[in-house]
Parts: sequence; C-alpha cells; structure tokens
Amino acid sequence: MTLKLILAFVIAFAVSAVVGFFLVPYLKRIKAGQSIKENGPTWHMSKQGTPTMGGIMFILGAGVTVFILGWSFMLEGVFWHLYVYLFALIFGLIGFVDDYRKVRQHQNEGLTAKQKFVLQLLAAVVFLCLMRYEGLLTNDLYIPFVNVTLTVNWIVYLIFAAFVIVGCVNSVNLTDGIDGLASSVTAVVMAFFMGAAMIWKFTTLGIFSSALCGSLVGFYALYNRHPAKCFMGDTGSLTIGMMTCILSLKLLDGFPVNHSMQQPNAFFLAYSPLIIPCFDVVRVYLHRVRNGKNPFLPDKNHIHHKMLAVGMRQRTVMIAIVLVSVCFTLCNILLSRYINVTLLLILDIFIWILGNLWLTRRIHIAHSKL
Repeated sequence: MTLKLILAFVIAFAVSAVVGFFLVPYLKRIKAGQSIKENGPTWHMSKQGTPTMGGIMFILGAGVTVFILGWSFMLEGVFWHLYVYLFALIFGLIGFVDDYRKVRQHQNEGLTAKQKFVLQLLAAVVFLCLMRYEGLLTNDLYIPFVNVTLTVNWIVYLIFAAFVIVGCVNSVNLTDGIDGLASSVTAVVMAFFMGAAMIWKFTTLGIFSSALCGSLVGFYALYNRHPAKCFMGDTGSLTIGMMTCILSLKLLDGFPVNHSMQQPNAFFLAYSPLIIPCFDVVRVYLHRVRNGKNPFLPDKNHIHHKMLAVGMRQRTVMIAIVLVSVCFTLCNILLSRYINVTLLLILDIFIWILGNLWLTRRIHIAHSKL
C-alpha cells in the first residue's frame, strides 16, 4: 500500500507540473488574468492580471492518478472515489463559470454570492442522494459535543449535511486569500489523511488523498508560491473544498471502532486538519452579521488579513498558518485519546479566540503608532 501511495503522489505531481507548463502560458496569452475586488485589501492590486483558473492543473493531476490507480477497485465494484471526483468537478464547474465570467467581462464578480450558494447547495443535495442510493451513506448524525450518534429523519439529515458540505467547501475557498495558502493548507490536510489511510488500511482513501496531495504540492511549488505565477481561482478552491469535505466524511465513516485499545477520536481525526479554515469562516461570518454586513461579501477580517496587518510577510503568514494547523491537528489527535471530546472542542475554541484577540490587540497598537 505504501508503494501505491508514493506512486500516486509522484504521478499526480508530474501531471500537475506538465499541465501547468502548457496552461500558464495559454492563460497569459488569452489574458485570463485575475480581477481584483475594490473592497479587498489594497495589496491585492499588485496581483492584478495574474492568470487564474490554475486549479485545472491539480484537478487533472488528481483525476488522472485516481483513475489509473483506482481502476482495479472499479473492476471490483468500488466506485465511491469516482463519485467524489465527479461531484467535486461539478463544484469546480461552478467555480469555472464564476472565473470565466470575471475574465470574459473584465470585472471582479462573476456569479453572485446567492447564485453560487444555490448551485453549490443543489450539487450537495444531488451528491448526498446518490450516495444514499448507492448504500454509501446512512442517516446517522454524530453530535461531537455530547459524543452520541443519532439516527434522524433522512430529509433532516439531507438538509443538515448539504449545508455542512457547502460550509466546509467555502471555508477552504475563503482561505485562498494569499499566495500558496489554500494549496499548502489543503496539502497538509491530505498528508494527514494519507497517514490515517496507511495506519488503518483505507486503500482507496489513501490513493485519493495522496493524489490530491501530490498535485497540490506540484501546483504550489512550481506556480503558486509567493510571488504566484498563477492562482487556482474558484475553479480550484471549490473543487478541493468538496474533495476535502467528502474525504473527511469518508474517513469518519470508515474509522474502525476498537474498544480494547486507546485510539484517537474519529471526529478529531477527520476534522482537526480543517479547524483553521472552518473556525475562521465561522468567526468572520458572525462578525459580518453582528456588524450588519452581508456575510457573503469579502472584507479584510480573515486570519491571514489580520496577520498581514501586524506586519508579517505573505510567506511568513502562510508558513505560520500551516504550522498552527499541524499543531492543532497533532494535539487534538493525541489528546482525544485521553480527554473528553466536548472539553477538547471547548479548549480549541478558547485557544482560537485568545489568538484572535491577541492579533486584534496587536493591530490596534500598530495603528495607534501611525
């Protein structure tokens, strides 16, 4: 299995690199450059004209690899990895339409926030219904704060799960605010999923995670690290958001229960790598609503904006967020063997709040000196 995961990483990296070699010059030639929102950070203006829709690189890198190495599983009647990829492509198509309209019309808004939300919600509902039809999904709802699993009405589960998917997808999408952040954070998430797959023998999950990790590393290292030669666009961020969310659900669903040994809590194993983007999105949305702003319109209040506001450089911010994400994940996985799930979640939230309060105070101090 280890050899298959290494092979998946290498193939995906290579495909992503080769596609990018031809794609980036083509995007420049057709002037598929990024348009910058006027209400975004002023430093974004330096990115004006940088090619977007680069997510096509790692979409093809992961897709080719999953199809080649997952062929034997499909011959055995295992298709869930194919379903995940195809429905991630639907989310990617929504992002592509959004990116294309921005490029074609030379403006900073393609689809409206409501249009994207409705389309994503419909795609999530169709995906969940298909997984239910194929017998790959139950209506069991895990509630982490009380550590119980409830069997709920299918319609209730469907509505709840669809909103969770859309929320997780957009939490990854909204981390794509500085060069290399979304690609590096998601690559780290996939690395953790690869590790879990190797330990608990989830072969198809491991191949998918390794393929996505390899293609993202190729995209980041060659085209997306600061200063970025190409952006992934909503084409890429919505695709990897969907893939990440569903792979988390698959890991949670397939995690073995062995009461004879101490093992990490399945919830934390699946979702700890997503803590940074998810916590940040919830905080930002609540802040916008509390201040009477449209929660779907961009501002300068994301965690990476706040870190930049205290004087950190883009690359330093990216490295810091990745390291914090790794620390959160490792600590949660290890501590979940010994600490109650509810207490651990409360501790995570408390640390997150303290960190944001510290950043806010640093910003106020910096502004007072101007």
